[in-house]
Amino acid sequence: MKVALLQLCAGTDKAANLSQALAMSQEAIAAGAQFVLLPEVFNFRGAGNNKELLAMAAEKIPGPSTDAFIPLAQKHRVSFLLGSILEKAPRGHVYNSSVFIGPSGKLLAKYRKIHLFDARIGDKIIKEEDCFRAGRRLVRAQAGEFRVGLSICYDLRFPALYQQYARQGADILTVPSCFTRQTGEAHWQALLCARAIENLAYVLAPNQAGIDARGMQAHGHSMIISPWGAIIAQGSAEGREIVYGDINLDEVKKARRTLPGII
Repeated sequence: MKVALLQLCAGTDKAANLSQALAMSQEAIAAGAQFVLLPEVFNFRGAGNNKELLAMAAEKIPGPSTDAFIPLAQKHRVSFLLGSILEKAPRGHVYNSSVFIGPSGKLLAKYRKIHLFDARIGDKIIKEEDCFRAGRRLVRAQAGEFRVGLSICYDLRFPALYQQYARQGADILTVPSCFTRQTGEAHWQALLCARAIENLAYVLAPNQAGIDARGMQAHGHSMIISPWGAIIAQGSAEGREIVYGDINLDEVKKARRTLPGII
């Protein structure tokens, strides 16, 4: 199966972000992609500590952002992972939600980010729990013959989550992200490869690039990792681009036959 990771630099203009994401999706489909993955907060990025602005940007799911991809999925019989969308939650909070759309155009899965980012990056403090609500459950989907375990960005630092997915039979682990440059340079590749090796599963990680409205630099380097921990493809540090790779379920089966005691 040919997969495509969309690496982009989203801002606070939802219409412009959505237009960019749709254009890149069409390009990926034209290149033969059967599974198209977008990064975290692809339709609104910035103002992460502004509760009022985030609440205004949030929408219901299904809603305008998910509806925009349904015709593409139906027309071309492709699956989409909408990396994450700000979803309305009670009392002015929002969920950070990843949505899986199947080739029929149906919303087949919705995962709400469980681990909320808490960090000090230079002179900036990021504490997502001030504005976001955490999800509570793991969510799986089916992309062709592959079983997919959903996660978002900071979840990557919590290996037990992915081990649960592997025990449930996941062949692909998705990690749509807005990973920062500072932490990404130190840990992004190492963590992605570790999650693949630990679980003998493909890891698909579309990341944002560029600087957002808060002045935070995203790391880029969207990656496709094999079940053996090899980098199949990766994006650049800065660019808006599409990262392609071919994945094969036999590679998962081969890795798990080689090391049957891991899962």
